[in-house]
Amino acid sequence: MNRRSTLAAALTLTTGLALAGCGGDSAPKLEVADAYMPQPVSQQMAGAYFTVKNNGDTADKLTSVTSNLAKDISIHKTVGTKMERVESLPIPANGTLQLGHGGNHLMFMGLKSKPTKDDVVTIRLHFAHADPIRVAVPVKAADYQPKH
Repeated sequence: MNRRSTLAAALTLTTGLALAGCGGDSAPKLEVADAYMPQPVSQQMAGAYFTVKNNGDTADKLTSVTSNLAKDISIHKTVGTKMERVESLPIPANGTLQLGHGGNHLMFMGLKSKPTKDDVVTIRLHFAHADPIRVAVPVKAADYQPKH
């Protein structure tokens, strides 16, 4: 191998490694806070609320939620006075996704057991890009209102 070929190979390898390093910091960096579930009033359904903070430079989406608590868990947004089931909710880069009363929320349908105040429900949030996040959701009184 001549000197020119060796230099070209070294530059190609260096460029490839540099590019592989790029984007590592641009992945979504998600954390969940302020999770709670008001104690359900019936065996049929429950709601859950929380905040997802994205400290990364890349947007992501909440795409699904799993838990042993219910037969079906869906993601909803509220438009005007109507709830709509959606496939995902966006989490902006360096921003937050807020789930709360009257807005975005989770719906647990067909509860396998009815949680009561002071129980903790475990859910797993799934995203388009980030790894799943396991969240312990405390069950609050049915009339609980967060202090935000």
